[in-house]
Amino acid sequence: MSDIKGILIIGGGMSGLTSAIEAAEAGYKVSIVEKNPYLGGRVAQLNKYFPKLCSPNCGLEIQFKRIKNNENVTLYTLAEVVNVSGVEGSYDVTIKVNPRYVNEKCVGCDACAQACPSERPNEFNFGMDKTKAAYLPFDYAFPFRYVIDEKSCADNCKKACLDACKYNAIDFNMKQETINLKVGAIVMSTGWSLYDAAKMDNLSFGKAQNVITNMMMERLASPNGPTKGKILRPSDGKEVKNIAFVQCAGSRDENHLSHCSYICCLASLKQATYIRELYPDSKAQIFYIDIRTPGRYEQFYWKVRDDKGVTLTKGKVGKISEDPATKDVIVEVEDIAAGNKIKASFDMVVLAAGMVPSTKESTCGMNIPLTDEGFVNAPSLQKGVYAVGTLKSPVDVARSVQDATGATLKSIQSMVRR
Repeated sequence: MSDIKGILIIGGGMSGLTSAIEAAEAGYKVSIVEKNPYLGGRVAQLNKYFPKLCSPNCGLEIQFKRIKNNENVTLYTLAEVVNVSGVEGSYDVTIKVNPRYVNEKCVGCDACAQACPSERPNEFNFGMDKTKAAYLPFDYAFPFRYVIDEKSCADNCKKACLDACKYNAIDFNMKQETINLKVGAIVMSTGWSLYDAAKMDNLSFGKAQNVITNMMMERLASPNGPTKGKILRPSDGKEVKNIAFVQCAGSRDENHLSHCSYICCLASLKQATYIRELYPDSKAQIFYIDIRTPGRYEQFYWKVRDDKGVTLTKGKVGKISEDPATKDVIVEVEDIAAGNKIKASFDMVVLAAGMVPSTKESTCGMNIPLTDEGFVNAPSLQKGVYAVGTLKSPVDVARSVQDATGATLKSIQSMVRR
């Protein structure tokens, strides 16, 4: 058992980074465990995020620098916590670390990717494009180090990467490791997943080529996304000039997600501005049950509502289908205010898919008390374990960061009490 004692942060998204930095800069040892080969979580995949509507690298690069320059931080990527035992002040943690096949000698020169003959679906872009089997997850990824998806390697692929790398950074002898840590407190910040829109048959995700999710829209609009910031529809690369947004795609539905996912209305309003700013002659229509823009975000709603190129229609979408000739998307919905039914055609439809807590995938080797919706029941957690942000309820980035700061203080108190 290692003699390292400190605070364990499970999840390296924005809230996890916040907790780690605050604790490390207060003088405490911190270990970050992240399942992806990079830090940044969902925020890294966004085009812009609230409240300032700035690019993710605006906030993440500062956080990455603070992590990199702090010797109190130990980082484990491609890793997951498989078991936790003990009590507040003395937890034994088992971590499984998967091989990256690229060591710390990597300088990010891209030679391995250029030489690699194999491709893989780009998970960061939700499969809308491909990367080589040797790849950098995104432009400003941290750690700034390539990773190799060995499962996607062809027979001659490994030799091509080895021959191309001048720095001896490729190591196919890396094996899965098991690491044991002793920590005094644990912060769970594993975030959320997007609800599987294919489960809603009437909305035709996965059937109609030009029906996408809200997170896919973020990647399309992003300068480092699959279309370099141009909003083009998947079927034929046509510029999207007539777009529909379907709210509560799975949320507030007892057959799917009973809870409101909180961020969806704001996300669609924001994404309507993406297309209106990119293509001034474009039109956007948002179909909603209720528009929810709490607190200071109400003014943003007013701004979008008053745009003559944006139409807000109260009504739950009943059916989405595809025109087989044009690949246009046909939306059928009841217009509550007008008291009639609408059947309209669009270039593309964006589903505001709901937020699913990551506890549905893993509870990190712990017995975690959950609500009926799968969120962490924070008051019932054992002492020394703290859940933050979207693990407890659907929240935005700003509230996740605030919550993470509070969890840091509680973790330090756990360390003092041990």
